[in-house]
Amino acid sequence: MFTPSQADVRRFFCGAYAKGRQGLPMEPLELLAWQWIERHPEYHAELADLDAALASMHVVHEARDNPFLHLSMHLSISEQCSIDQPPGIRQAVELLAARRGSLHAAHHEVMACLGRMLWESQTHGRPPDGATYLAEVQRRATADGA
Repeated sequence: MFTPSQADVRRFFCGAYAKGRQGLPMEPLELLAWQWIERHPEYHAELADLDAALASMHVVHEARDNPFLHLSMHLSISEQCSIDQPPGIRQAVELLAARRGSLHAAHHEVMACLGRMLWESQTHGRPPDGATYLAEVQRRATADGA
């Protein structure tokens, strides 16, 4: 399994941003990243400056999202849906997207569930609970008034 470092992640997204802006050929994962990057213009300035992105790796900005974490979560959810892992996630995200009228909005709701699952896993020192994660996404996708 490939486990990229924080610097690797920042290089990847900054590189995908640069290639996308220049219209250069991209690998499939870079293309997927570029599609999410385009939906987040608020991150473009940070993605445009790799040196600054690497220099600020250990700086915590309490008032805003980490663009690299946010985009990584978009990629994770996209990958989960593409392979339907955990089983049922694709259908739940598709239903949530239909109810919200936007895949992007659905992803942002799923991020809350994914973040909670990862936090619980790290806090309690146990493996991520995919069943609880899926149940939370399904609940959001099927809740009355959603």
